[in-house]
Amino acid sequence: MPRCVVLLSGGLDSATVLSIAKSLGFEPCALTVLYGQRHHAEIEAAKKVAAAAGVTDHRFVSVELNKIGGSALTDSIEVPKDRTEGTSEIPVTYVPARNTVFLSIALGFAEVLDCLDIFIGVNAVDYSGYPDCRPEFIQGFENLANLATKAGVEGAKFRIHAPLIEMTKTDIIRRGLSLGVDYSLTHSCYDPGENGRPCGHCDSCLIRQKAFESLNMSDPALAKSSRVH
Repeated sequence: MPRCVVLLSGGLDSATVLSIAKSLGFEPCALTVLYGQRHHAEIEAAKKVAAAAGVTDHRFVSVELNKIGGSALTDSIEVPKDRTEGTSEIPVTYVPARNTVFLSIALGFAEVLDCLDIFIGVNAVDYSGYPDCRPEFIQGFENLANLATKAGVEGAKFRIHAPLIEMTKTDIIRRGLSLGVDYSLTHSCYDPGENGRPCGHCDSCLIRQKAFESLNMSDPALAKSSRVH
């Protein structure tokens, strides 16, 4: 099976992308970036998701984006709660250049592994308005990848796969369930409480809850958290 690199945050989207990569016949090598985020619940979730998917090569790389701050996820900025739908402002949970940094590390990892396929779980439909989750960003980075690497200039063609980019969150969950994704292992909250318990009120929690409700389901991660506590 050809290898690929999958950026695995431990969230709902990346867990789905991991299973999609496997379903396409790839042997996924998972990459989790510790970027100085204020909580580590998603890191533990990434470990559990990778183990459940049978990933044998799971790397962890640290990049201290908290040293530059500028985001509620890396700095002492309050995470917005219970935001109304329809706002066009980019929220303070946007981490400057995060996906550019993540994809750059994944690109280096892929080149070392001698593989050409990178998977990322960005989404441009049900998301919080981040500029680095758009199709034009993914296309732009793919162009860069083939200009900025030894493999690229020697004729290889890297492919950045963003299979969720035009899917609603409901469709993403539906697709993941069809592939057997255990969403109780995932973590999406921007501002978890003690022991990683989801807050239920940040953008990510609200989008996730609404999607599960549209499928007449309860969020299994919330149900699991309630049982634990």
